[in-house]
Amino acid sequence: MKKVVTFGEIMLRLAPPGHLRFSQATSFEVVYGGGESNVAVSLANYGVPVDFVTRLPRNDIGECALLELRKRGVNTTHIIYGGQRLGIYFLETGAVSRGSKVTYDRAHSAMAEIEPGMIDWPRVFEGAGWFHWTGITPAISQGAADACLEAVQVASKLGLTVSTDLNYRAKLWQYGVSSESIMTQLTSYCDIILGNEEDAEKHFGIKPAGLDVTTQGHQVEAAAFLSVCRQMMKKFPRAKKVITTLRGSLSASHNTWAGVLYDGKKLYESAQYQITHIVDRVGGGDAFMGGLIYGLLKYPNNDQQALDFAVAASCLKHTIKGDANLVTVDEVEKLMGGDASGRVVR
Repeated sequence: MKKVVTFGEIMLRLAPPGHLRFSQATSFEVVYGGGESNVAVSLANYGVPVDFVTRLPRNDIGECALLELRKRGVNTTHIIYGGQRLGIYFLETGAVSRGSKVTYDRAHSAMAEIEPGMIDWPRVFEGAGWFHWTGITPAISQGAADACLEAVQVASKLGLTVSTDLNYRAKLWQYGVSSESIMTQLTSYCDIILGNEEDAEKHFGIKPAGLDVTTQGHQVEAAAFLSVCRQMMKKFPRAKKVITTLRGSLSASHNTWAGVLYDGKKLYESAQYQITHIVDRVGGGDAFMGGLIYGLLKYPNNDQQALDFAVAASCLKHTIKGDANLVTVDEVEKLMGGDASGRVVR
């Protein structure tokens, strides 16, 4: 199997223990993660050869992030160094009717100060068959956006499958540009596009016909998103598949979770999972993307199976503390087969 390459920022995550508020915290739990690094960890867990590319500072905190990636089996050979600091985000974990909060501290991070020309993309893509990026990377800075464009152009020229998770982050688009023009250019190189209803609307003004998802609660109907998929394919004719995650929120602790995949002709729908006691939902979309890439590689002629794997993998991520999805293929396939008992394996 050819390797997968992911590109983005890995950060230091600091969170008060349990469900404490920031104002109650006397200590913070340490986790390392980020959208694209989380996808890389998922793929490594599934036995897929994967490289993560980023820019790290040469200090102890950058080294800790590097060690976390290596521990999980991710190749870090093409990571470059420079800058003074690793990006940080603070997470306050919500419960019941109180939602979680994220506060970013990533201005002037090593990755935010990356520039085109710093990464030798033809060398990075040697032996690769797939390149993945997310909408988080171009939101960090103009330099990161330019480096991402450089990457997708080289990957496209070399014939790699290019995928994106649109991942709209309002708190990050702060350097004086709108996301639409940048994301439209980048997404035009993509074969596989993942997003949710908010991503498509915020980036491109595309939304489900006749549906306001903010008032739907947990009643999320898959068929309502066919119009989103069709509009996305019309806007991005290179795309072979458009995938939408469907999260229904009864509370911060209880969500429903499902997905749809559209191949230009047929809309595939997954089963809907009830996630009743969420441990950590951060990274749930990344777990979906990692599962989707694996599924599309393993089941190249079975989009339903690939979608089902992605949804089940992400469902399991909600039971795991931290950013990354630390599950095996066997565990995902067990849930796909209908075993959600959680019985002890002896």
